[in-house]
Amino acid sequence: MSAQPDFNVAGEAGSSADCLEKLASLSPDVVLLDLEMGDASGVEALSRLRDAYPDMPTIVYTAHGSDWRVVEAIRVGVEGYLMKDAPVEKLFDAVRLVHRGGSYLDPMVTSKVMGAVGGKHHRGGAPLGTLSTRETSVLQMMAEGKRNKDISEALHISERTVKFHVSSMLGKLQAGNRTEAVVVAAEQGIIHL
Repeated sequence: MSAQPDFNVAGEAGSSADCLEKLASLSPDVVLLDLEMGDASGVEALSRLRDAYPDMPTIVYTAHGSDWRVVEAIRVGVEGYLMKDAPVEKLFDAVRLVHRGGSYLDPMVTSKVMGAVGGKHHRGGAPLGTLSTRETSVLQMMAEGKRNKDISEALHISERTVKFHVSSMLGKLQAGNRTEAVVVAAEQGIIHL
């Protein structure tokens, strides 16, 4: 990572406790979190991080792409999910995108998420067609990784209006974050990934 001129590795941690301790003093822009830490397994480490730092942009960077792990990480609230076997350029892209306020879902796990969310679990979210045309446009741009500023410029609306649409969509789709909203909307056929 330090080979990237715009990146600076603030610190590393081997356990969730160590991670939380370092986050307090380092205040990184983005956290890369493996789902297997020394003192916590799976989503437990992510839950601890979210409890302590609910707004910390976080990318799960892991070798585990099983359906339930991906879905649970999204439900707990991550801005990105990336497999460790992805090309390193994808990692750099994901970090930059999440840092700008976007979301990143590794294409290798998208189909797993779609199957797990769509086939195994019924969501009580909005039925197809309840999002406004503008909300659908904003959501499609979110799925493309665009940040609020880019969406506002493309649609000729203020960033505040974009935030309003995002908040409205999260409620209508019963999604906890932008990534989950994109997954749910794709599952319902509102947008296409």
